[in-house]
Amino acid sequence: MQRVSRRRFMQTVGALSATAATTTLLPRVANAQPAEFTLKYGNNMTDSHPTNIRAKQAADAIRRDTNGRVDLQIFPNSQMGSDSDMISQVRAGALDFTSQGGGLLSPLVPLAGISGLGFAFKDYPQLWSALDGDLGQMIRAAISKAGLVVMDTCWDNGFRHITSSTKPIVTPDDLKGFKIRVPVSPMYVTLFKSLGASPTSINLSEAYSALQTRVVDGHENPLSLIQNLRMYEVQKFCSLTAHMWDGYWFIGNAQTWARLPKDVQAIVSRHLNAAGAAQRADLAKLNVELEKQLTTEGLKFNRPDREPFRAVAQKSGFYADWHKRFGDEAWAVLEKYTGKLA
Repeated sequence: MQRVSRRRFMQTVGALSATAATTTLLPRVANAQPAEFTLKYGNNMTDSHPTNIRAKQAADAIRRDTNGRVDLQIFPNSQMGSDSDMISQVRAGALDFTSQGGGLLSPLVPLAGISGLGFAFKDYPQLWSALDGDLGQMIRAAISKAGLVVMDTCWDNGFRHITSSTKPIVTPDDLKGFKIRVPVSPMYVTLFKSLGASPTSINLSEAYSALQTRVVDGHENPLSLIQNLRMYEVQKFCSLTAHMWDGYWFIGNAQTWARLPKDVQAIVSRHLNAAGAAQRADLAKLNVELEKQLTTEGLKFNRPDREPFRAVAQKSGFYADWHKRFGDEAWAVLEKYTGKLA
């Protein structure tokens, strides 16, 4: 079962980019001399996810363009620990880079969570306009003030949807008392509480087990992760709520970054930003195919109207609360792209 699923996923990714897929299959040629700078990058995605396919491409390009001076080593699939662990390790210098969503960064950088505000962005054009524009600039500045280096391009994780082992989520009433796994982030907890659900914060590496053992009845994630992490094995329904968007800021230890010569910094950042842009395109194409694939795996899909959910969140004070937390300046920049939220 596992072999078939992985092959199907890789075939889809390969159709998006033959070059990217080939990168995962070809062994790297060892440098004649050891690298001058060895950089460790950890993330929570499987090796076959477009994030790691593109990261490997970037690592090869960085090695080539620095003449072997930089070896970017990639540790996928939470090999370096949970998301929270990797953020702590980057801050301490035990890990050089990680890619983390704004919600997971928000305990350290509160403003980082603003891009994941529930039911804020209606589509990708609106979202990327904000994150490649003034809102993204404001978030990166806040991350930098926390003592981290951050790349310019935000990588995609996707709009998030609700899965369930018990029932489809059609209206806000279906969420009343619903036990749902959410990331370790205040934004997710407060959104689902405002909708009447019972959210439990669990790191992604432990989410499958929590669903399998019925600690929670459902979870929410982008389609790529539902497929890649095989959540369809322990869930029956997928409601395409698109209730939040999540993406990855590629962050690093500032002291490690400062030790790199300026020309090396330029090469590393150029290729990581290019990889992020390519990964966005990969996810956009992949999402078109994933609903069909997941249907064959047994998930039953439905498309709820988002507006009643947003109305409940607004009435409960969700937007007013987060407006106060983010402040008037950041909220005004957000609404420049989303329109009036509250």
